Amino acid sequence: MDFTFVSGNVALDFAGTVGSRRTERIQLLTDPADLTAWITAAGLVDVAPDVDERVFEDALVLREEIYRLACAARDGEDYTGLALLNDRAARPPIAVGLGADGGITRTGDVDAVLTTVSRAAVGLLARPLAAEVRECGADTCTRLYVDNSRRGSRRWCDMKSCGNRVKASQFRARHA
Repeated sequence: MDFTFVSGNVALDFAGTVGSRRTERIQLLTDPADLTAWITAAGLVDVAPDVDERVFEDALVLREEIYRLACAARDGEDYTGLALLNDRAARPPIAVGLGADGGITRTGDVDAVLTTVSRAAVGLLARPLAAEVRECGADTCTRLYVDNSRRGSRRWCDMKSCGNRVKASQFRARHA
């Protein structure tokens, strides 16, 4: 499974594990093994934790909550129903330490990973940073991202994929 990490925030990358939300949704997390693979790809912990079905289902609910709140941020709306995110963010996060080789170690179970993702969402959705949440301008993409461009004018989640596709399509249309 190939996961994309272009949102500028791990919580938005987690929410982005559902693609094409306006049409036929593409689920990238279909079972606990997929969540384990995403955690590994995200580099959140050094050793991927075990994920059972209950925690997997909880993670999917959290993912949708993060997406819902990020859409509210994108639209400049007030937040409602914050209990799930705030309760999760209040739990113990991933433990970070210094390894013997001078590198950073990251350890934790799947609950700690979801807490860390929740805290990333809280940090992002706090105003004024929430005003930088945007949705990709490509017709088929519903990925949210942090627009930290100098002028706040970023249009696509990723220039290499969506931006390039849109520009190529526009070029072909002009020269048809």
